[in-house]
Amino acid sequence: MNNNSVPLFFDEHEWQTVEAAAARIIPTDHDPGAREAGVVVFIDRYLSGIDYIYANPWGSGFLRIDGRQAEAWTNRIADLQERYREGVRDLDRRSGEKFGSEFVTLTEEQQDSILETILPREVQAPANEAASSEREGEDTGSYGAPAPAPKKGGGVFGLKVAMSQPVTDENLGFAETLVLHTRCGFYSDPVYGGNRDRVGWRTIGWPGPWSLAETNDGRYSTLAYMTAGDYETLWAELHS
Repeated sequence: MNNNSVPLFFDEHEWQTVEAAAARIIPTDHDPGAREAGVVVFIDRYLSGIDYIYANPWGSGFLRIDGRQAEAWTNRIADLQERYREGVRDLDRRSGEKFGSEFVTLTEEQQDSILETILPREVQAPANEAASSEREGEDTGSYGAPAPAPKKGGGVFGLKVAMSQPVTDENLGFAETLVLHTRCGFYSDPVYGGNRDRVGWRTIGWPGPWSLAETNDGRYSTLAYMTAGDYETLWAELHS
């Protein structure tokens, strides 16, 4: 924890535990991992209430929500807050029973063995393997399971547009929620607190926009990164 990462929701122990668990989901190797990306900052902000929900599309701060929208979001977040608090308690309970200590004090190998007891089999693929699949353009589902193939001939100019991956953290267990939020914190726009210094984007070779404003005023487009096929044809179509 540093002065730029003051917890808004977690207490110190919860912060360290979630940071340690996220760091085993996307570990540090020759590339930065979840710890360097500040994933725990992303999760802490997300759970803190209604102040970090909708980033200002013009690149400065966050939009304010109030009234019924604020009430609905507060109720929604309350469930997630309890899910994390109970999740941390469960990690410590399992760690104590198996190794006689809290999760955050365990070795990385011991932490992995605890996480393996709560993660569904389909999300236990090594993070590097998942990242490799994404770099190769393989479409993956919410938690690593293959997503349906794009329809033949579909997409812009007859090219296959990478399928969107709609996901929700509603009605998930703690383990699935943590995996989903770790990925979100690693790859989302840095304005939300994670992806520090764009390390998530740099890991997959994507420069990304410098601010959300660039994506709203048309200066930045992801089209070239969201298609698979004949780029020369696409470029010609775009500039004809």
